[in-house]
Amino acid sequence: MTRRSTPELLVLHAVRLLGFANSAEIAARARTDLDEALRVLRGAEREGWVQHVEFADLGGWSLTDAGKAENERRLAVERGSADPENRIAAVHRDFLPLNARLLRAVTDWQIRPTAEERFAPNDHVDTTWDGRILAELAALDDELPPLCGRLTGVLTRFDGYDTRFAAALRRAREGDRGWVDRTNIDSCHRVWFQLHEDLIATLGVDRGTESTVP
Repeated sequence: MTRRSTPELLVLHAVRLLGFANSAEIAARARTDLDEALRVLRGAEREGWVQHVEFADLGGWSLTDAGKAENERRLAVERGSADPENRIAAVHRDFLPLNARLLRAVTDWQIRPTAEERFAPNDHVDTTWDGRILAELAALDDELPPLCGRLTGVLTRFDGYDTRFAAALRRAREGDRGWVDRTNIDSCHRVWFQLHEDLIATLGVDRGTESTVP
């Protein structure tokens, strides 16, 4: 049976996944209302788990080191009771080869080597080159829903990554190239990065050594 996470975990985890975000963005990511998100954020601030920073006309929340540790502790407790069969770890193993393909596709989207420059920026003039990358992203888009289905069968908070990725890809294929890799919108790369971060945080593994996790 699938499990819904507590608001306290969802809000703290949203800060982790977003990195730096305002209260409304955190509430949206945690799928809670703004008042509830602020209640949790202010409590977490008193505990030293989050900090609010303002500069120029920007303001937002980020996790402290203590907050990251608390987030991982709560995730581990939740996974221990919700996933005794280690289904999330099994999905993670299946995700890794797809992740390698995604990283290659995004790199190729950003860089197109030439005879003169190995790391030349992709100017997107070569439609065949870009078309191949978009086709690869479409293939990954087909692979994602089954994985997300397996994850949401354990924890409801994994819901939505596949539909967000599909929405970003649709806009990229319509001609708005930023929806492949921009970091300030819900692009293919940003959605995928957050899913990856969600998996490794939930499992308590490190990106640098995750390929060695049994």
